[in-house]
Amino acid sequence: MAFTAKDVQALREKSGVGMMDCKKALTEADGDMDKAIEILRERGLAASIKKGGRIAAEGMAYAAVIDGVGVALEVNAETDFVGKNEKFVEFVKGVAAVVAKEKPVDLDALMAAPYGNGRTVQEEQQEMVLVIGENIKVRRFATFTEGVSVPYIHAGGKIGVLVNLETSLTAEQVNEVGKDMAMQIAALNPRFLDKSQVDQSTLDEEKKILLVQMESDPKMASKPEKVKEGIVAGKLGKFYKENCLLQQEFVKDSSMSVEQYVASAAKTLGGAITLKDAVRFEKGEGIEKKQENFAEEIAKQLGK
Repeated sequence: MAFTAKDVQALREKSGVGMMDCKKALTEADGDMDKAIEILRERGLAASIKKGGRIAAEGMAYAAVIDGVGVALEVNAETDFVGKNEKFVEFVKGVAAVVAKEKPVDLDALMAAPYGNGRTVQEEQQEMVLVIGENIKVRRFATFTEGVSVPYIHAGGKIGVLVNLETSLTAEQVNEVGKDMAMQIAALNPRFLDKSQVDQSTLDEEKKILLVQMESDPKMASKPEKVKEGIVAGKLGKFYKENCLLQQEFVKDSSMSVEQYVASAAKTLGGAITLKDAVRFEKGEGIEKKQENFAEEIAKQLGK
């Protein structure tokens, strides 16, 4: 029985086992999904298979600079308690070190990369599932290999932010500026870094909403089109201030924007600082958390 890449992906999602192991199992099983799962169980992966379907929406968002490489990472677990577990935290930091060293191009490459103890990251993840007893998954990562990166971790791993700067100054000199920007990103979660990044479709949508709002207001509806366009332009300025990091009001000093703060800091330090990129990971972001009745869960475990 033949199988496709989608079958391999389906087995991976069902089992939590790496793509290559899933492909090998399906090949041996001649495409039979149930038989492939049985093969994986026979290889000692039963525990991770059993837990692989459970929702992991807690865990840790992490950011660090390792050997000059900026790394942001999210690793999920099922409970907040495990997110604070020493072994889990060590695993997260270990994966970050692999990202910095190996510079994988995607998640599959990361999971296949050597963890540093004779196992791959995928195999180490499976080991963590066995040791900790929860479904654990490396979800996403980002790296910056050029410029100066500044990491920030909020609330012990709830949010991880990595800011990447182009600068003529040293990493030590720009650390405070980078951290201030990272804290702003953590707190306000801007949609864009700069107004120049706002695409035309987003602007068109905002203009459309504003015009509809004016048409529904009798006082505004009667105004000339040129006046309406001027009002829309003014309101788009407000949109930039609310949604674009550099145009946002600087949280630490409301008298200036983030852009003005960076320029002022660069002048004081005697160099140039330009924000090149940034990434913000919030643990469990976008993952639908399953609501369980605790009493029912216990009853299930007791076989009642």
